[in-house]
Amino acid sequence: MYVVMVYDVGVERVARVLQVGRRYLTWVQNSVLEGEISPAQLARLKAELKRVIEPTDAVRFYLFPSREALRVETLGSSKNEPTQFL
Repeated sequence: MYVVMVYDVGVERVARVLQVGRRYLTWVQNSVLEGEISPAQLARLKAELKRVIEPTDAVRFYLFPSREALRVETLGSSKNEPTQFL
């Protein structure tokens, strides 16, 4: 599946959430990661994030069956393009 993860967390946890997310996905923009991931990897990612975030934080996952099902439009420059493949 293809996953887009976005997060809004306390400043003291931003680096840690990014570090966990980058183990599974590609960082593409501030607080946004995306890439191909298996259901088992997604479950591990969520479990790791639950140990890092606080109740006031938010992490959202947008799930798509494949990269082809996602249409992305960018204004301005892209920071990084996902290149991970399973």
